[in-house]
Amino acid sequence: MAKNNRDYDNIFKTLKHCHKRLFISVINQTFNRSYPLDTTPIVLPTDSCIENPESEDMEDRDSDLLFRICGDTYLIECQSYEDGTMAIRIAEYAFLSARNDAKWENGRVILSIPAYTVIYVKSNNRTPSKTEITFNFPNGETIYYDCENVLLTNYTKEQLIECRLFPYIPYYIIRYENEISRNGNIEPALADLEYFRNELSKLYQNNELSAEELLDIMSYTNRIVKHLTDGNQYEERMVRVMGGKVEETPSQELKRLENEKIALNLFKNGVAYDTVRKSISNDIIDDSTLKGLMNLALQTI
Repeated sequence: MAKNNRDYDNIFKTLKHCHKRLFISVINQTFNRSYPLDTTPIVLPTDSCIENPESEDMEDRDSDLLFRICGDTYLIECQSYEDGTMAIRIAEYAFLSARNDAKWENGRVILSIPAYTVIYVKSNNRTPSKTEITFNFPNGETIYYDCENVLLTNYTKEQLIECRLFPYIPYYIIRYENEISRNGNIEPALADLEYFRNELSKLYQNNELSAEELLDIMSYTNRIVKHLTDGNQYEERMVRVMGGKVEETPSQELKRLENEKIALNLFKNGVAYDTVRKSISNDIIDDSTLKGLMNLALQTI
């Protein structure tokens, strides 16, 4: 399977449109806020024409995430690596956001600049811990418009679950990129995938995640896995951990997810493994996954 270099970006943007409520916890964590998780955020339009300094042409660009919650606006960019243009892009996006909400008072325009951050799904010793923008004005005034960047490699898997940082979960496995893509030791990566599978399943059982949210988080995690394995010998083994198959269709995924919930409830009610096994086709849930569900149910009793 050919790699798509926009996989990381596309997943982030798709999540923001399909599951925007999952970003409330991200905003609370990043900006030290406490918005209720049942708040309805508004995804603001972000597409605009921005000048490309290399070609002197205008190009259509849009920021990854522009949210409004309870009247407050937040700008979030998702990056693989620092490319030297991030700060100027943030400045442009921030101005465009402020321009769209400009208020006029008798010849004066009031521009409200959004809070922002940059999320790096990968990081190395050259990844900046901050994004810094300095505005120098003709009257000598200087305004610093800085932020602390979010480096996902600084988060543990436990923190992602405890803080409900669900949009970050698909990217967690990237920290094992070298091992996965170069035939190294993938056992730690498999263990972490199993951890996420079990914890997300518990949250689904407790109605903290909808079936659609759970399915998409798992599916996008597998999409990152496929991006990293690029069809190598580890792909099928790693994809199966999250409950999927390399060629599983969306309808098959949904059917499997529904049957996993049924199996968990049966195990929680004391139904024996053999009985559950007979009631659910092996084509839908294989033995390894079903035994994992049984163990998960026993842990929650």
